[in-house]
Amino acid sequence: MGSASPGKRWAANGNPCARASTTSTTACSRCSWPRWCTCCCDVVEEAARHPRCRPPKRAPARAESHLVAAHLKPVHALALALAQGPAEFFPVSSSAHTTLIPYLLGWPYAQLEPELRKSFEVSLHTGAGAALAIEMRAELLGAARAAGPERAAMVALSAAPPAIVGFAFEGFISRALAEPRRIAAGLAAGAAAMAIADWRAPRAGRSREDLRAADTFALGLGQAAALIPGVSRRGATLAVARARGFARADADALSWHAALPVIAGASALRCARLLRRGAPPGAARLLMIGAAGAFVSTLASARLLGRARLAERPLFPYCAYRLLLAAVVERRARAARRAAMAARVASSATGSRGRAHPTSAVSAQ
Repeated sequence: MGSASPGKRWAANGNPCARASTTSTTACSRCSWPRWCTCCCDVVEEAARHPRCRPPKRAPARAESHLVAAHLKPVHALALALAQGPAEFFPVSSSAHTTLIPYLLGWPYAQLEPELRKSFEVSLHTGAGAALAIEMRAELLGAARAAGPERAAMVALSAAPPAIVGFAFEGFISRALAEPRRIAAGLAAGAAAMAIADWRAPRAGRSREDLRAADTFALGLGQAAALIPGVSRRGATLAVARARGFARADADALSWHAALPVIAGASALRCARLLRRGAPPGAARLLMIGAAGAFVSTLASARLLGRARLAERPLFPYCAYRLLLAAVVERRARAARRAAMAARVASSATGSRGRAHPTSAVSAQ
């Protein structure tokens, strides 16, 4: 390398015709190395054809929102839709499963455009809500016949807290709390609330006919807390109803009655937003798969499992499952963090050896 003439070296400004410094550690603006380069500053004019001296490739432009829909395969959309039914039926947070299943299986669900991801999740809730409405049609028709000012006030008390909190903090919740470890924390917190409420509730609980305005407002607060990913609307309302002293079967009925208006309102709002901005190409198919799959799986879960049989069961098995899932997610997140730290250490060590290389070249000269 000592035979190279200074006049034929690359200049610091990247101009091959300019006179470069005779120091072998000249900063190179043509090279893709971060600071120093010896491959193009100490080599003759053939260095211009050296692969390291080519300008670094530009990162590909960020995909537009209408292209991101292709990242969610239809088979993955169908799998998430089929999981929606049991997860919606049990107090285990269906939204948490929609995020954590791809996370644990390595699907690129988190890379979807945020609004499209929300729309897909709403399609799941819409299909599940329609199935629940069919399953509970007798109760809903009875409530509609008995509708009056008092009934309307009860529905408003239950729906107002989640509507206000969702409107005010929707962006913060989706940005800051939808990360897998925070969802795991929500699962654990919801499990603790359910276990404590079910354990402390009296054996001979209150009847749903004894529902008062304070109980309805408390159910609304529970639904507002359920906006935190992982908490679960079903789990929160069951915990609130049991904490208010209602029997298990009555708490189960109140949980469903409180959830359906909120599910319907949220679905209508999301659908209106989607129609206003227009569905990206390819998204309509995914949304139809999500809604249809969630409808079928929820209706099948209701018919096969039996809502009346599950209503009398204690909440502890669901709490144990939630804690187990949270532990699995936490372990996966810690393993990923350790792997990322090891990669950074290895990259730093490689960079240190690269920066030390020009010094050794000077000593050799």
